[in-house]
Amino acid sequence: MKVAIGVGAADSGRGGDFERVVRFAIEAERLGVDSAWTAEAWGMDAVGPLAFLAARTRTLRLGTGIMQISARTPSMTAMTALTLASLSGDRFMLGLGASGPQVVEGLQGAAFARPIQRMRETIEIVRMALRGEKLVYQGRHHQLPRPGGEGKALRLSQPANPGIPIYLATLSPKGLELTGALADGWLGTSFTPENADAHLSHLVVGAERAGRSLAEIDLCAGGSVGFADDPEPLIRAHKPGLAFTLGAMGSGKTNFYNDAYRRGGFADAATEVQRLWLDGKRGDAAARVPDEMVLQSNLLGTEAMVRDRIRKYHAAGIRTLRLQPLGADETARLDTLGRAVELVREESGGAERTGRS
Repeated sequence: MKVAIGVGAADSGRGGDFERVVRFAIEAERLGVDSAWTAEAWGMDAVGPLAFLAARTRTLRLGTGIMQISARTPSMTAMTALTLASLSGDRFMLGLGASGPQVVEGLQGAAFARPIQRMRETIEIVRMALRGEKLVYQGRHHQLPRPGGEGKALRLSQPANPGIPIYLATLSPKGLELTGALADGWLGTSFTPENADAHLSHLVVGAERAGRSLAEIDLCAGGSVGFADDPEPLIRAHKPGLAFTLGAMGSGKTNFYNDAYRRGGFADAATEVQRLWLDGKRGDAAARVPDEMVLQSNLLGTEAMVRDRIRKYHAAGIRTLRLQPLGADETARLDTLGRAVELVREESGGAERTGRS
């Protein structure tokens, strides 16, 4: 099992944020972390930070987690992927996501309709470009060259690099099926090992339809990791964030995160938290988040409890454990990360360096 970390957040981009991120990533690499994934929502973009990290790291793999498909054309996405792969010495991984209607329609000004078809077309065009082919494509959402215009079919001038892996951040059943069919990896959220089939069963359906197996897909999921003799304060501190996910990460009509938790055994709680949040009762919404939802979505508590969580993720088939280490400052967060990496190494058998096992 490999270990990954996240870089940035929805509210990232303030002065001084990035230097802390760089220092942390460099130390994470030294500890044996395999990969770092950048966030992209309405803060820092997913691309710029990786270019900088490529110059400051040597073995850390670098992934966009995620690039929003509505914010870029497929050809520009491919150009960016090829550029980052070249800059990093082929350490780049292309993570794509459809985002949600509030961001796509509110921030990007694009229609959110038919996100699965848009994603499929994006992947197909990107892979054509990575193979060095001329971009001739007739889809529902993308036509290359544009009909009736003066354009002609072009291929990118960068050298082909078809080995760049594509990861998808998907949550809906149809999105997960597409991931199983087309992607090299899955960036999972709203995932609990106890109810892994809420996600993985749909990945399996898509994979089998494409003549593949789930073992061919790098499953990447995880959560916050923190050590404490009494986990109650950590649980309490995580409830507002989960309430935000359940209530605000989407509209009242469309919230893929909420839907995933409902499928994963928390239907009543997810419904009630969303109702309270949308009614403006955010404190009540946070209080309604079950302790068990926090514990199953993260790795919190004593060393024995964290070790048990690692075992559960491993047993569920997660091959890359994405961790958000907790701590009062950067030193404490690195201590937490180092401790967690050692536990993952031990639970993975210790035969190989965690980041490369």
